[in-house]
Amino acid sequence: MKRTKPLLMVRRVARNLAARVLFGALVALATASLAPLFDPLIPEEWQDRFGSDAVMPLLNILATTMLTVTTFSLSVMVQAFQTAASQATPRAYRLHLSDTTTQTVLATFTGAFLFSLTAIVMFRAGFYSESAAVVVFFFTILAIAAIVLAILRWIDHLSSLGSMDDTLSKVEERAREPLRRILAQPALGGVPLSADAEIPSGATALPAPSGGYLQFIDMNALSDALAKTGASITLARAPGEHVLKGTPLGWVLGEIDDMAALAKTFTLGEIRTNEQDARFGIVVLNEIAVRALSPGINDPGTAIDVLHRLSRILSEVDPTHGIPAEFPRIEVPVLRAGDLIEDGFAALIRAGASHPEVVGVAVSELAQLEQSEWDELATAARSMRGYALRHAKHALEISDDRRDLARRS
Repeated sequence: MKRTKPLLMVRRVARNLAARVLFGALVALATASLAPLFDPLIPEEWQDRFGSDAVMPLLNILATTMLTVTTFSLSVMVQAFQTAASQATPRAYRLHLSDTTTQTVLATFTGAFLFSLTAIVMFRAGFYSESAAVVVFFFTILAIAAIVLAILRWIDHLSSLGSMDDTLSKVEERAREPLRRILAQPALGGVPLSADAEIPSGATALPAPSGGYLQFIDMNALSDALAKTGASITLARAPGEHVLKGTPLGWVLGEIDDMAALAKTFTLGEIRTNEQDARFGIVVLNEIAVRALSPGINDPGTAIDVLHRLSRILSEVDPTHGIPAEFPRIEVPVLRAGDLIEDGFAALIRAGASHPEVVGVAVSELAQLEQSEWDELATAARSMRGYALRHAKHALEISDDRRDLARRS
């Protein structure tokens, strides 16, 4: 599926907590409001058994308990996310906010509360007949079933919510997905741009309309806009980079009627996201490991865990070569293996150079990455391993530690 800006907005809304809770509330309100439409389908003998006398106590219980459960669940969620942010990295808070299980559970609790409250109001106002009460009764049974399933999911989810293992697993998965996707199309479907490429002669700068992180490039819309006049563009920035207002996003070669419309194909924001930024997840994993080695936390085990996860992610990737460009009018800077190794290991090696158990694992993992079929990654891993050894030999004061590290290398 092609990734376009409208699709990006839909995906972001779908992962938004408020949007999902609002959707659950709207479904609940619609269900309570449409109950009278089913009146003709209800047999008369059901009205005495499942009428208002049967459903009103259930609705009162739901209205009372669901408000309490929702409030309690929100407080637990916020506390767990804040714990993850303080123990791991502030970026983990945003990652947990997009957790679909938490969002669905809260949407279910909120929807059940609003459904019961709305139904009670409509009963008291006389909008429901005895036939409609039967419909509300069956809707209430469905709501109870949904609540039971949500509670079971919530109990299971709470056992790991906000824990370091849960945070690392989420970050690892969110790092692996965009990296695999980007390496399948190293230039986002455009023409790969070499690192030493020069600005085309006679090209016009496309200024950034605002400052922020470059989050997304709508390659389809950008290509269509260029094709109208036969122009081409050489991008100066890749997703994930921070730009200031007026900084060139790229250099346009040819005539363009509306540069502002061209700039709208670029999404800029205050925070870094991973839709097209394959390096962001690697950076977050590195931040977690560096914080774990800080004096206030002093958790080398987490740093070692991160090193294993980083090596697993990087060992699984291999860029695709020889695929014809889907957007030949767009030249795009490609992801470099050296940047991935730098993002994942450099700061961690500096922070853990005095921890022989940490730097030893870093050296071992980098040695394994040197066997990668991606030659650029193997070269970058070899260079970073030498960097780790130089840092460690300078930081380690005990000769036994230095000899052990030498054996590992």
